[in-house]
Amino acid sequence: MRTLYTVVQTALLLSVIILQHFTASANPEFEARRQQYMQDAILRPNSDDVVTIQAYKGVPVDQNLLTAMLNNIPTRSTVDFDIVKLIRVLFLSNGEYDSQILPVLEPIPFWLTPGENQREYWSENHMIMWMSSDWLLHEKYGKAIDSTLERRLRHYLRLKNQYGFYEFYSSTYLPYCFSGLVNLADFAQDAEIKSLATQASQKILQELLLLTNDRGSYFPAAGRNYYGKYETPFLQNHNHLIYLLTGRGTKPTTASHAGGFLATTTIDVQPIIDSYSSSINTVVSMGHTLLEGIRNINNNMTFNDRVIFQWSSGGYFHPDVAQNTFQFVKVYNMWDHFQFNDFRQFSVLPTELATAAANIASPISKGSVISGQDVAIYKHKTVTLSSTQDLWKGKKGYQLIPVVANTGTTAVMTASGKVIPNWDERPSLDANTHLPYVQQKDNVALVMYRPDKGLSLFNIKDDKLDVSLFYKPEAMDEIREYGNWWIAREGDGYVAVRRYCMDMVNNIPACKQPDGQTWVIMVGHLDTHGSFDAFVQTIEQSKYEERWYFDLPTLQWIYFAKVVVDGKTLQYAWNGDIFSGPTQTATAIQNNRTESNALTVFPNPANDHISLVLADNYKNAQLQIVNSIGNVVYRDEINGFTGQIKTISTGEWAAGMYMLMLESDGVLYTQSVVKQ
Repeated sequence: MRTLYTVVQTALLLSVIILQHFTASANPEFEARRQQYMQDAILRPNSDDVVTIQAYKGVPVDQNLLTAMLNNIPTRSTVDFDIVKLIRVLFLSNGEYDSQILPVLEPIPFWLTPGENQREYWSENHMIMWMSSDWLLHEKYGKAIDSTLERRLRHYLRLKNQYGFYEFYSSTYLPYCFSGLVNLADFAQDAEIKSLATQASQKILQELLLLTNDRGSYFPAAGRNYYGKYETPFLQNHNHLIYLLTGRGTKPTTASHAGGFLATTTIDVQPIIDSYSSSINTVVSMGHTLLEGIRNINNNMTFNDRVIFQWSSGGYFHPDVAQNTFQFVKVYNMWDHFQFNDFRQFSVLPTELATAAANIASPISKGSVISGQDVAIYKHKTVTLSSTQDLWKGKKGYQLIPVVANTGTTAVMTASGKVIPNWDERPSLDANTHLPYVQQKDNVALVMYRPDKGLSLFNIKDDKLDVSLFYKPEAMDEIREYGNWWIAREGDGYVAVRRYCMDMVNNIPACKQPDGQTWVIMVGHLDTHGSFDAFVQTIEQSKYEERWYFDLPTLQWIYFAKVVVDGKTLQYAWNGDIFSGPTQTATAIQNNRTESNALTVFPNPANDHISLVLADNYKNAQLQIVNSIGNVVYRDEINGFTGQIKTISTGEWAAGMYMLMLESDGVLYTQSVVKQ
């Protein structure tokens, strides 16, 4: 009986090995690239990313690299990036390194504990790296786990398979989500977890290929990304995945983190490879709304896990979740964590005031949410254009990259914030000081910037509101200009950007208008537009319109822009309240022309009175003053001459913001005033 059991056990083991080999070798081109990749990595072990390949191939793991990794485990803030590699070594090496690795991992908390101010457990990639490592150590070595791990791990995997990834199209974080998922896909004993992780691993790689162009470069609009990922087209972590799957891009000669995982996995890559298409024109709905997550999707979790899941979708201090976050951060004593720097000033408030505080802070509290939006994607061979549609316009943007074009090997995009010549030096967590409204139709995007006036309360003003254009001029074969249009060609790929202005700031194309700016981005290709000359002619035939106007019935300032180009019309009227108008405040109601002479009011801020200096000769001009909720507090008819001063008592007015509106001969002059 014992002999029969041994024979059956051996046969099953052999069948698993054969199946794994068959899966990895099903695509001969992929298999050839995979084998060469591992061979090159072993020959050039210049980083600890090679340890997963060494363990897989049965080559002794480099002790210097392994020791350095283990020494960094207690202090590294992103230690989970190393732990997933160590887990892979443990499972691929038949216990050879258990005595070195397990004692180092034993004291590390694999989930959030009170007082944490260094590590991160809640963003999507960190969650799966921590949870998958914890679960696999539990299955293989009997590691004690907390009571909620299994439920939240299954929930996470189902969530990703149903709704996709919150950190959508992120060349920074997507590869690390993959490494956490593929460890489960390869090594989990639980059949459901293994199956769900396999599906999610394939899904995330298909997402990567969706915006990869025929050159193998990947420059997407993305949730939570870094600008450094847009400066180099090849040989970054995500490029290793692209090369292994498609053969596109520059051939790596050393391993990367994610490349080591893909080269040593047995998941079926054929559906991923088959998903690649050279031409795409679609809109993808990503994730779910924040309220859906709160009310339905995550409502079966414990309070602590529910908060962490809402954080993973960017729901930190959004008013809908602020009270939960305040309560959680206070209990866990996390106000010193870098993720909460922007909101530390509110830490002294009682938890019950969190929602009110978050509403006051809405210019910075809402823009971190990265779930529940539409992403427009256009790709034709070497060119791509992608953008998030109408997502948190005017709010602070954190790591969201809202719109990007790619001409082949260079990204072309706009960004708000202080103009810094080296884009790598832009703040990593504040990719945009204010997000644009973006509307994309096929290969054209209308990009409008209008910063929320409340940003100034958080010291986001002046040059922090500039808008810059990023591209690599050395990558272009030809550059032309037509009016405000900048037009370039890289090989067969074309791009045109209508700049708001033609200024340069710190040697970067940038504009300093703090009220509102409109840019337009368009891509084309030899196949779709003919020669570059023909593409330029299309731009020359375009029409552009932009204006501010005041809607008197609703007391709203409207910023309007419209572009007609390449057979497409994109337009948007951006409504704002009475205090969100342009700095230049005299605007004609009837014909929307702008006047240069403004209304002068002093003192401002005011105490018991204000004085108006009339800037023109007025006859039967109507003066109204309204408070912040639109109630008229003063009304009069003005008959006067240039230079005359009119004094108005403000002693009985409540403290706050007021708007003066003087209408004369079809022109509306406005001026905001603060009453102390």
